[in-house]
Amino acid sequence: MSVSCLLSRQELVDVLYKFRDCYFETHSVEDAGRKHSDVAEEMARALKKLEEKEGKAEFLLQKGRCLNVAPDFSAAAEECLSRAVKLEPGLVEGWNTLGEQYWKKGDLIGAKNCFTGALHKNKVSLRNLSMVLRQLPAADNDAHGKQVLESVDMARQAVQLDVKDGTSWYILGNAYVSLFFTCGQNPQLSQQALSAYTQSETVDRAASCYPELHFNRSTLFQYEEMYGSALAGYSRAAELDPGWKEPPEREKQLLEYLEKVTELLQNKGKVKARRLRTMLSNLNTSALGPCSSPQFRSPAGRVGSLEPRTLSSLTHGHNAGVAALGKVVFSLASEGRMAFTFGMVDSEETCIVVMVYNTADSWGVLIGDSVVIPEPQVKRHSITHKDKQAWQR
Repeated sequence: MSVSCLLSRQELVDVLYKFRDCYFETHSVEDAGRKHSDVAEEMARALKKLEEKEGKAEFLLQKGRCLNVAPDFSAAAEECLSRAVKLEPGLVEGWNTLGEQYWKKGDLIGAKNCFTGALHKNKVSLRNLSMVLRQLPAADNDAHGKQVLESVDMARQAVQLDVKDGTSWYILGNAYVSLFFTCGQNPQLSQQALSAYTQSETVDRAASCYPELHFNRSTLFQYEEMYGSALAGYSRAAELDPGWKEPPEREKQLLEYLEKVTELLQNKGKVKARRLRTMLSNLNTSALGPCSSPQFRSPAGRVGSLEPRTLSSLTHGHNAGVAALGKVVFSLASEGRMAFTFGMVDSEETCIVVMVYNTADSWGVLIGDSVVIPEPQVKRHSITHKDKQAWQR
């Protein structure tokens, strides 16, 4: 069999992968529901054209790659690829594709061994190892944190090998998201994740059609309180993969949360006027507690007493040297990625929404509780999504 014939078979499978990965370059988003069946049809055509030669590693590799284009595990693909790497242990692409099959099968250890078994450093092995390391079970939180750090390092190396590979940038973005949620929500990590996602779309047009990219980025947007961007991303992910249930569920959950918070904000938690006046009658500066002490150290590190301010006088962003004081008028338990949320009214009966992150499961507030917020961080939100509006401060 000639070398040119072997190459033609490899190119045949490469075309199949390009059809899958660049589907929306030749199809509209209205065709998203047909993508899996269209890819399956192309795979069947490619398989018919591939003439397997018993004992030939290259043919086994290409047949295994062809079967691997489907989203689910394939026992036939696993068999072909296993035979290919046994016949030719230096077949890097064989190890990588076999590792993907183990990943789909749920065998993370097997997947890791395959990617490690790809004898030369290459971007596919590195980024696949990055994904596996984030999913591998760990003995404790410290061990998991080390795995995530190693995952980021692997993804960075993959990007360094080819800075114009959109998939590698996307995997790096995912690794930064995992590191963000694992290691204390450092804002710098959040920005690095968003930058990696942007770079992925910049260098590779196909990346903008990855539903997982839009979904994962929206998870980060939601935590960063960029609600309009989060809703748009969940909606886009649902358009690109109509069979994936989680994006529309997240979109619906977030929209319902924002609508509920907006309603509670507008009617001050439905607390009756007489009860509200009674609650506010005993609100005074003595409730500042340690914030009134000259030795008070704020979360930002400032030492000195804080000046009480009305909610209407707070400025957008960080309010240094002041404290907000008020009474709780409603609260919402956290769901999914949402922070613990409650509403607070001050002496002028101005109502705002307060988001509290990283709370213990047992932590909460009751209607009527006095609350002091040292040096509050203030954001104003005005969100319109699919003809629905939400507003909060």
